[in-house]
Amino acid sequence: MNSGSDFAHVFEPLTIRHRTLRARINFGAHTANMALNGLPGDQHIGYYRERALGGAGLIVVEPVPVHPTGVLTRGNFRCDDDSVIPHFRRLTETCHEAAYADGGVTMIQQLYHVGQHGDADNSFQPNWSPSGLASLHDSDGSHAVTEAEIDELIASFVRAGVRAKHAGFDGIEVFAAYHALIDQFWTPWSNRRDDRWGATFEDRMRFSRSVLEGLRSACGDEFVIGLAVSIDPETDVSLSVESMQEIVAWHDERELMDYVTCGTGSYFDFYKLMPTSLYPQRLGERFATALKRVVRYAKVQCESHVRTAEAAERVIAAGSADMVSIVRGQIADPHLVRKAREGRAEQTRPCISCNQMCWGRRSRDYFITCLVNPSAGREFQWGGDRFEPAAHRKRVVVVGGGPAGIEAARVAGERGHDVTVFESSAVLGGQWRLAGLQPTRGQILDHLDWYERELRRLGVTVHLHTPADADLLQGFAADEIVIATGARPSRLGFQRARLSVDSIPGINEIGGAPATNVAAIHDVLAGFVAVSGRVLLVDDLNDWRGIGTAMFLQEQGCAVTLATAASHVAGGLFHSAADVPARQRFARSGGATTVFTTVDAWHGNQATLTNTLTGASSRTHFDWLITAELPVADTALGNELSRRAIQHHTVGDCVAPRRAILAIYEARRHAQQL
Repeated sequence: MNSGSDFAHVFEPLTIRHRTLRARINFGAHTANMALNGLPGDQHIGYYRERALGGAGLIVVEPVPVHPTGVLTRGNFRCDDDSVIPHFRRLTETCHEAAYADGGVTMIQQLYHVGQHGDADNSFQPNWSPSGLASLHDSDGSHAVTEAEIDELIASFVRAGVRAKHAGFDGIEVFAAYHALIDQFWTPWSNRRDDRWGATFEDRMRFSRSVLEGLRSACGDEFVIGLAVSIDPETDVSLSVESMQEIVAWHDERELMDYVTCGTGSYFDFYKLMPTSLYPQRLGERFATALKRVVRYAKVQCESHVRTAEAAERVIAAGSADMVSIVRGQIADPHLVRKAREGRAEQTRPCISCNQMCWGRRSRDYFITCLVNPSAGREFQWGGDRFEPAAHRKRVVVVGGGPAGIEAARVAGERGHDVTVFESSAVLGGQWRLAGLQPTRGQILDHLDWYERELRRLGVTVHLHTPADADLLQGFAADEIVIATGARPSRLGFQRARLSVDSIPGINEIGGAPATNVAAIHDVLAGFVAVSGRVLLVDDLNDWRGIGTAMFLQEQGCAVTLATAASHVAGGLFHSAADVPARQRFARSGGATTVFTTVDAWHGNQATLTNTLTGASSRTHFDWLITAELPVADTALGNELSRRAIQHHTVGDCVAPRRAILAIYEARRHAQQL
């Protein structure tokens, strides 16, 4: 068990301007996309209040565009409009009150303009930029601002800061990261001006200096002013580490900002902005360290793939930064900081760096939530990420130890019920555990370890190697029966591009059994088959399940070709910003891919491959055929209970084969109501 003393550096007070933080783990800026008509409402307030209750030292509320030309998302707040003030004041007052007993929380609002990378579909304005270069958000260009328009932009930043102060914020954070507008002025590639806004280094600093000085003059001496930057050294036109050190040191020498927070990636390399499990832990630490070396006044915050309180403690103890921003980790568990302070860090629900429901939903213009924590974004409806004790203790039986089953058991246990889980295999986790065996996805196993600790803590009885049938359940005298038997692989090779064909011809031998060198991805990951040689993986799912298993086979020494009828391999990972990094990893390890391709027949050691664009077919030798396709819901037990009129409830893949988030969400909702 961790104790509060294990986090001596995290809980050492830190003063920024005239604010003292109760902890050095902060909840950094990100777009929650919860605004209604451009205003924060109950959903948005509930989301931030939960993190204030959870112990974060400083909360940076998501960015507000300072000017109509800077609108980026549908969920952006109203820009340059005083009508937002009372709504944001309700948010700041709620969060300040929630954290008051624990020393308070510092509330910051981020201000931004993304310059040439705006979204005219939302703004219906030209993108304003220093030199009129192309957007990397879409195919649009941008407008090179005049001097009068530069003055207008500076004034809009200042007005936004004053508005934030009137709304009760303790400070603001000016967004200069990811090659947004301020970064565009700094970067020689995007600032090609020959006037006083770009001709020399000092000229390129003039815009940010004017913004920061204007904010200090208008908002007063006690108002915190932060600066958000990022470093993307692998992109040749981006600012180098040394260039960013020079820029930050220049601003620090003039005491223009009270803290600087440093992330990774940019619009040039978007995948590192919110790094998935494909990237190393503490990705941004070396960049924070570089900035820490050159500042004398400002505090430095480390961002990017710092997931846990333990990791934050290591970063701060090493002197790499003064404080750490943990965003996805506090989406996954809003009480991460409080649990560390109270010696309960092992109870923290871990983020798995999947991006599927945070950035993945935001990129589709939905409000964000979390795969492992579906209460995120629903705090105002669900009463936060906490549980009310049940009015009456019940005897609850859960059949199935996959994600739906163990989440139902956990929540029922949290509410005080007497819970028993029956799992037919030797371990908990089901297909979720198989996913955790794929390369880079071991954080899923951390998630399952957390479930096992929580079930023990809550006194949930778990019977492994114990298939449960109707007779067992009928004699158990349970008050509630939850069926979470999941799904089983079909092993047919169904492909959506060949709807009239249920199974790949030749995939089954006489009698319907799969051929000896044909298997489902589940069989591969579970170790039921020993695959070797040249492998064809036909991927009808186009997400982690296919390419993750392909990488797993690569690590076993196989030469893998991944075939999909889609236009891109792993295209379903696009919204989570994992698609290109996954394809790169697979290709750089020798993997081959073929798109717009169906497998039309299996000949025992050859496959007929057909190009869906041209209709051309060819036969190629392979030693194994592996199928990545939808499994089939296991409804047998539920159907038998229904036949016997035994009351029960089904959750997860036995209802319909789906993603893990839907299994966890469904189980949580049902168990909350027991």
